[in-house]
Amino acid sequence: MIPATRKQKNDPAPATVAEWQRELAMAIRDAGELRSLLDLPGDAAGDAGFPVRVPRGYAARMRRGDPHDPLLAQVLPSAAEGREVPGFGPDPVGDRAAMIRPGVLHKYHGRVLLVTTGACGIHCRYCFRREFPYADANPRPDDWQAAIDYIAGDDSIEEVILSGGDPLSLSDHKLAGLVERIEAIPHVGTLRIHTRLPVVLPERVDDALCDWLSGTRLATVVVLHANHGNEIDASVGAAAARLRATGAMVLNQAVLLRGVNDKVQAMAELSRRLFAAGVLPYYLHMLDPVRGAAQFETGSEEARRLMAGVAALLPGYLVPRLVVEQAGRPGKTPLAHDWSGCRDGMTTPTLDSAGGPSTP
Repeated sequence: MIPATRKQKNDPAPATVAEWQRELAMAIRDAGELRSLLDLPGDAAGDAGFPVRVPRGYAARMRRGDPHDPLLAQVLPSAAEGREVPGFGPDPVGDRAAMIRPGVLHKYHGRVLLVTTGACGIHCRYCFRREFPYADANPRPDDWQAAIDYIAGDDSIEEVILSGGDPLSLSDHKLAGLVERIEAIPHVGTLRIHTRLPVVLPERVDDALCDWLSGTRLATVVVLHANHGNEIDASVGAAAARLRATGAMVLNQAVLLRGVNDKVQAMAELSRRLFAAGVLPYYLHMLDPVRGAAQFETGSEEARRLMAGVAALLPGYLVPRLVVEQAGRPGKTPLAHDWSGCRDGMTTPTLDSAGGPSTP
């Protein structure tokens, strides 16, 4: 058994409230308020049982008076969420079957994922864990002993992934304590953190976070989640720079979303802005078929043609891998480009009037 460290057991939690925590507490929690701030007419759509949460700094990046703003589309409830669509359900990627201890998902060889919290800095309407049973996954969020013992008992596990919710919605006191216990397991060499907070609430990347992140012996990868170039402003760039300064590798994963980033120029611009912020595109996920999100779906053939158009515009290191996650598979499944949307013998894609690849 790997014991709780002295710091974890005895150090008092910080009494002060960090700036990011104050900002998060003031997040918009009402669709009507969000519409009012953006000078948009009211709408009768409810939240479909998945409450609204939008940091005010993120809302400030949305275009006023534009009901089709790509950032707004990710967070504003719509009547479409109430439709029952075949193939869309509560557990689209088989998380429940993969949970071998409370909060521990072991799907792939060599790495495990810890569902550290159900809390998140923003509620995205396409979230694949919008119906995840967080109470069952983490009944005692301050006691990770069962998870630590499981990881320590399997020396094939080389990487631990912190996910949620969003792990950075936890305090640095709790995160540093958990990471210290993971560090005590000799065969674990890599820590990966999947987080949207540096994008939607860049204040989260403060001195306290950077202090413990730079002090870990583990090779660290921070995977951000931005879906559209308009999400990347100077504050996000500064947050990414601070993360890189800790020694962490900083990547981005996105989700392909109809009406948000399903055009060649939109996806290419996201990659350009990420690169300007020092972040490399990593994955572009096909939408996980979670109940309530079918309105965001694009077909796989459409996605393959779109990514061929992106690959024709950008160098390879700026083209994320298009993948789909399917329950029971030993890894994510890559989808190859479909070059039929590009001109024969040319490197320039044929674009339609809306900036997407033309369909043959």
